Amino acid sequence: MSNPLSSLEVIALTKKHNYGTWRKQKNWNPSHLLSADGCYFTDGDGKRFLDFSSQLMCMNLGHNNPAVIQSIQDQASTLAYAAPFYATTARAELSKLLLDVLPPGMTKFFFTTSGTDANEAAFKIARMYTGKTKIISRYRSYHGSTSSSIAATGDPRRWPIEPSGKGHGVIFSPEVNCYKCPIRHTYPQCGIACADYLEHMIANEGDVAAVLVEPVVGTNGVLIPPPEYFPKLRKICDDHGVLLIADEVMSGWGRTGKWFAIDNWGVQPDILTTAKGITSAYVPLGLCATTQKIADFFEENYFAHGHTYEAHPMTLAPAIATIHKMQRLGLIDRANEMGAYLGEKLHALKASHPSIGNVRGLGLFWAVELVKDQQAKRPFNTWQEKLDGKPILVEQIAARMLSKGVVMQAWMSHFVLAPPLIVEKAQIDEAVAALDEALILADALLEAEPALI
Repeated sequence: MSNPLSSLEVIALTKKHNYGTWRKQKNWNPSHLLSADGCYFTDGDGKRFLDFSSQLMCMNLGHNNPAVIQSIQDQASTLAYAAPFYATTARAELSKLLLDVLPPGMTKFFFTTSGTDANEAAFKIARMYTGKTKIISRYRSYHGSTSSSIAATGDPRRWPIEPSGKGHGVIFSPEVNCYKCPIRHTYPQCGIACADYLEHMIANEGDVAAVLVEPVVGTNGVLIPPPEYFPKLRKICDDHGVLLIADEVMSGWGRTGKWFAIDNWGVQPDILTTAKGITSAYVPLGLCATTQKIADFFEENYFAHGHTYEAHPMTLAPAIATIHKMQRLGLIDRANEMGAYLGEKLHALKASHPSIGNVRGLGLFWAVELVKDQQAKRPFNTWQEKLDGKPILVEQIAARMLSKGVVMQAWMSHFVLAPPLIVEKAQIDEAVAALDEALILADALLEAEPALI
């Protein structure tokens, strides 16, 4: 037996032979994650960290849940793989459970291995069903890294790999951001002008198959629409014969205090995509769900999609265990209870830090946005600086928090706070205290360089 690798060897081999995502490779210095449990993980040096963003906003049950791990082991010992044209017990049991937790009316399922795959399936289904081509997405959105999904991504991660040629057919509308409206309106006097703008696009583009939205925008700032937005958007789509696709890859599975974020507005999408929390990210699984009306169309029309790992039993079994565990622990209610406590702490933090422009959230899904000054709402850094690999202030603050034993996802001008749904109040206090201390970097910059304001 060979000697185990040291932590330094693990890091060196990883960096030399693997690609780090969304970055210049010379700047990648990964930590060695050795083990994890609950809301914490431990690195190769034995240091313990509070995981306050659930890795990539996906481990809603936290790390090392015994029931989910057991389900993986049991499935592996029974049936490790089945081609997608077979029925399996795991497939049937998960389908039955999904009818209970998905928004009412979502009755037909295509299983994938990631969120981006789920969105690829949604685009194909929408185009086959409607006979139309174009997808309207929104700026400040992220829908995945595969060809069509990155084409539908509004944020500048799309820029270096912008797909060319025919076939992608994506156009972009303004995001819903009442803190800093891209079309410079003020809610509620605006009358939900961002939805009106989208309707204008549908009417003038023609050939629009679907509107694609994150009900609560994820990485790009936890943007929460006003209560009138989704009912209005649903009516616009219905009036124009356009499908509504809800991308719940990040916002689903209890994250916003409902099983799915769209449930906060009582609106039924035509297609719903999700991944991440469906297995608490223990294994890769995505889902594309449709209404029965869409399903009925394919009874007599060819369904032109599929892949080897569709409905892989090793991915389905842990989804069953995850849903059962969430139900037993009452994690939907807990997300609301702990989310209210976290929100109270973050609003108090804003009152004491002039660098915080906005605090917003639902359930256990929150963002803290930093600005050079609260009135102008200008961010400290630009997208081009990030793409160029220059130091970003939020990343420096996150590094300071890391030294205090707290991990929080930093993105451009904000932090995404999305701890496991099992988080305790003491852990929320620990994370907020670390953020409070680290924000001295932003506050000091305002004081030291007032010309920036």
